[in-house]
Amino acid sequence: MKTAVIQFPGSNCDADALHAARLTLDSDAQFVWHTQVGLPDGTELVFVPGGFSYGDHLRSGAIAARSPIMDAVRAHAERGGFVLGVCNGFQVLTESDLLPGALGRNRDLHFACKPVHLRVNNRTAFTSAYSQGQTIEIPIAHGEGSYYADAETVARLEGEGRVVFRYLDNPNGSLNDIAGIVNERGNVLGMMPHPERAVEALLGGEDGRGVFQSLQGALVK
Repeated sequence: MKTAVIQFPGSNCDADALHAARLTLDSDAQFVWHTQVGLPDGTELVFVPGGFSYGDHLRSGAIAARSPIMDAVRAHAERGGFVLGVCNGFQVLTESDLLPGALGRNRDLHFACKPVHLRVNNRTAFTSAYSQGQTIEIPIAHGEGSYYADAETVARLEGEGRVVFRYLDNPNGSLNDIAGIVNERGNVLGMMPHPERAVEALLGGEDGRGVFQSLQGALVK
């Protein structure tokens, strides 16, 4: 699966994302700088990584969402291409209107950095390698990971089966324990936990591999 990892000023999980993509999906995965106006030919997955793009000025992800490359990312998603946004990448996707809702300050106003347990709530192109209802352990590292949206949006996400991951012990105050959601088409996933940091035993666990294995399976189909 040909993968492009977007880099913004302040990205700090971009190397992790590239390593995970090369290990699990595409040995030739490459970085794409935010000022570029197009994605590499043949790109199948756009990975928007974590970090503190533009120092989280204005709002987390707000300035990055207006970078030139994001027009190409939106066009890629509209064509049905896969987009994965993790942590700050999730914030960028909500600011880009690729996903609904927003991410706010953690409930206790503290930065949270630890492994957490998630339930795989629904099987999608990003989760087909897991069993529905499976519990997995993935690390988090965020200060603004509390997902919120208006009641109508949350009800729609729940009713349409678009809540993909749910916290078992909510670390940040997210509504309905939401840890990850997909768009209506199911080709764009935003999640706060970091699957790219859980793809090999050397890093402490491999539960994140399922996200990438699922994408491989979706491409074969």
